[in-house]
Amino acid sequence: MQKHTISLLVDNEPGVLSRVAGLFSGRGFNIESLCVAETMDSQVSRITLVTRGDDAVAEQIKKQLNKLINIVKLYDLTRIERVEREMALVKVKAKAEHRAEILRIVDIFRCKVVDVSPTHYTIEVTGTAEKLSAILSLLKPMGIQEIARTGAIAMARDKKSRSK
Repeated sequence: MQKHTISLLVDNEPGVLSRVAGLFSGRGFNIESLCVAETMDSQVSRITLVTRGDDAVAEQIKKQLNKLINIVKLYDLTRIERVEREMALVKVKAKAEHRAEILRIVDIFRCKVVDVSPTHYTIEVTGTAEKLSAILSLLKPMGIQEIARTGAIAMARDKKSRSK
């Protein structure tokens, strides 16, 4: 099953997200990740969602989404060049014998330590899903205590930059 990334511009009104999520659950489709935020226009929000399925399922999802009244614009970013990122906060045990190694990993992955306690570091990681998976696999042996992850946000690349 292929991963599909869909970006929606929607009216920034109560209940819109619920209708989008309801469309998925009502038809037995799963949402792997979902991010929502207001755009530069306070009347419009962007929903970025990731789901899995074959092309027929993706087409059905897009058709159903386009029928919803509050959808301003739908972008299927699956097969086009795009910039896609996730962000995670990772709380990891900071035992004395692991602190230097944790800081090396943070440096290699260009992350930030955003909180320090006597027993833990909280690390902010931004990048592709693959980058997040890679750093998590390196930090796991040190003792990951907690993870908060955004899921994907994405935008199509500018047409000018695609032709270069």
